Amino acid sequence: MRTLRVEGLVCGYGGAPVLRGVSLEVGPGEVVGLLGRNGAGKTTLMRAIMGLVRPVEGSIRLDGRELTQLPPHEIPRLGIGYVPQGRRLFPELTVGENLRMGLRVRGSAEEVLPWVLELFPILRERWDQPAGTLSGGEQQMVAIARALCLRPHLLLLDEPLEGLMPALVQRVLMVLTRLTQEGAGVLLAEQRVEAALRILHRGLLLEGGEIHPLGTREKLSRDPERLIRALGVRRGPL
Repeated sequence: MRTLRVEGLVCGYGGAPVLRGVSLEVGPGEVVGLLGRNGAGKTTLMRAIMGLVRPVEGSIRLDGRELTQLPPHEIPRLGIGYVPQGRRLFPELTVGENLRMGLRVRGSAEEVLPWVLELFPILRERWDQPAGTLSGGEQQMVAIARALCLRPHLLLLDEPLEGLMPALVQRVLMVLTRLTQEGAGVLLAEQRVEAALRILHRGLLLEGGEIHPLGTREKLSRDPERLIRALGVRRGPL
């Protein structure tokens, strides 16, 4: 498995900087929580890693390979999966067709599908159903499963728990834990702080376009209310 290193990243939109010298690292087998208020730049950072936003300065490396000059379609082929906020499925395609789109991105073998469907068993039942007719929670499972079809070394998730019922939150957290146990790294941007604290190894606060280390899960768990207040989010069910 591989390590992601972001160093001195500066980028934004229309000449207005959003990220101001961001640096972070995500290693194999760890969940790094990317926390911050809405509009802090979490989505911009993930889009920059995926080549969808071009940085003005800085570097993004996966095991030493520079990503900032690669076209966006090349980055998933290196084993970086991305689950954007809003899912972005192909609604007219069936669940199975959406997942096979994930297989094609990196040329994954069909043998990957049983592993993915073991993680999300309900998708077997929905295999021939158009993705656009699923519930919001089921669509989120399809989006995550599609990214997992890459067999990623690194998985980026932007607010994956948004709007999910507690049972689905538990399922997603279980899947991410399983993924890290198999050696992949996870960068998790999430507003549901209490749920994220259950699986992250360490947290980072993105504020004012800069990264501030928050420490380990153990440190954050001693005073979750302080963190929740700092982020301006409400407590919610796990």
